[in-house]
Amino acid sequence: MSAPIVQDVLPLPRKLPETDRVNLVGLTRPRLREALIAAGTPEAQAKMRANQLWQWIYQKGVRDFDAMTNLAKDYRALLKDHFAIEVPEIVTRSVSADGTRKYLVRIAGGHEVEVVYIPEDGRGTLCISSQVGCTLTCTFCHTGTQRLVRNLTAAEIVGQVMLARDDLGEWPKPGRNPKDETRLISNLVLMGMGEPLYNFEAVRDAMLIAMDGEGISLSRRRITLSTSGVVPEIERAGREIGCMLAISLHATTDELRNKIVPINRKYPIAQLFEALRAYPKLSNSERITFEYVMLKGVNDSDADARRLVKLISGIPAKINLIPFNEWPGAPYQRSDWDRIEAFANIVYKAGYASPIRTPRGEDIMAACGQLKSATERARKNRFQIAAEAGLPEPERIVRRPDAPDVH
Repeated sequence: MSAPIVQDVLPLPRKLPETDRVNLVGLTRPRLREALIAAGTPEAQAKMRANQLWQWIYQKGVRDFDAMTNLAKDYRALLKDHFAIEVPEIVTRSVSADGTRKYLVRIAGGHEVEVVYIPEDGRGTLCISSQVGCTLTCTFCHTGTQRLVRNLTAAEIVGQVMLARDDLGEWPKPGRNPKDETRLISNLVLMGMGEPLYNFEAVRDAMLIAMDGEGISLSRRRITLSTSGVVPEIERAGREIGCMLAISLHATTDELRNKIVPINRKYPIAQLFEALRAYPKLSNSERITFEYVMLKGVNDSDADARRLVKLISGIPAKINLIPFNEWPGAPYQRSDWDRIEAFANIVYKAGYASPIRTPRGEDIMAACGQLKSATERARKNRFQIAAEAGLPEPERIVRRPDAPDVH
């Protein structure tokens, strides 16, 4: 396999805007306080000023210093001279027939990532990205066919939440307590473009901002970090972030997982599960979610289901079964529905929740595994992808000369 299996390349440096002003978005509370002191805020006032700015930016969604009415005019002028409040730019917004929204978002340097909002009864989930591209090259994932460009900053990660709140009109109206407002974004998942644990510090800082009770105020139990299995960072994620954990498993043997989730060659299944059993937040009330994409004739047999049950034995867990979301050039097909249900039934009878995820946003390429920035595509057809993954060549579709045109 010629594709990289771990992040062994340096992301491209960012091309920053030519300005001396510091972006306050993405700074943790201690770093915000330090920045204010460096700009001339008296040290005795710095904590209070940081709290005020924090609430304006993350609780009320205000980006204009002049609108921060509890700050003196001369202090607002100081802030404007030294700081900015900037989030990524929405380039396009696509809305699915089922209400799913996909945003193409431009970040510093002109690179783009995708963000997806999924509305459901009583909740709304925002799927955000942590990298432009990815190095993991999972063969069922559209994003994995795009090379890594660079890591996102903490500002660019939490900024995805902020721009989605802008679009949804979720910031509280003037004079209203934020807790009185409807939470359209109730859940956050790091399941977009990139491997979050290969951008640990930026992801950690962004999530600490999102969880802060005086700002965006999302419970850590409402935030899920999905990893393909970067074993050395799993324990650290539980200790320093403390959010829920999801594992992109997708295979029950090293032989198969080596092919479809190549990081397994670095951190095999036994090593991964050893780290999961030691995860600091593991409990019956805080289960690990195992994501398992259903690939027809590849990983969907009864034997696979029984091996899966054996693997997770003793781990408080639930299994998300994901019907494969096809994309142009994909070397796989979605498992038949009766096969998915039979697989789910084996897992359920073993005592584990095994919901089958309803595909959302397929019509706008916003479903799980379909995200890929249009301007960053490394264009490969399904035969190239299969060859790199060591898979059998996909069946070639030959159109009969007398076949009618279909539009």
